[in-house]
Amino acid sequence: MTLADPIEFTARWPVRVYELDSNGHVNNSVYLNWAEEITTMHAEAAGYGREWTVAQGGVWVVHRTEIDYRLPSTYGDLLEVTVRVIELKGAHGTRRTTITRAADAELLCTVVTEWAWTRASDGRPARVPRELLEVFQRNGL
Repeated sequence: MTLADPIEFTARWPVRVYELDSNGHVNNSVYLNWAEEITTMHAEAAGYGREWTVAQGGVWVVHRTEIDYRLPSTYGDLLEVTVRVIELKGAHGTRRTTITRAADAELLCTVVTEWAWTRASDGRPARVPRELLEVFQRNGL
């Protein structure tokens, strides 16, 4: 089995009707769901998902999120969602997610999320496991 790039990952999916607000646009909170979904997909595809995380005795939790809405998305739009690890140090990892409309490559939204690595035993922040840090250092981060 070939593992995904540990730095960047892209997937596509359509906007579904239940993701819309009363104006017919994607509800703002849905963009945050998508950012978390693509992060989970990326971690699993790169071999650093739930099983690996549990084996390390830790868990990632969202520490901070910054979101910029650019253009609305509507029912039926096919989206290209890309997540990229932009920093990994200490107890934190930062990922940037971009959401574009596949038909015209228009940028709809960017989400920057800071994740904190915490010990599963007590929920306290801890250093990111060395194995993961080495992967990202080899890739120039």
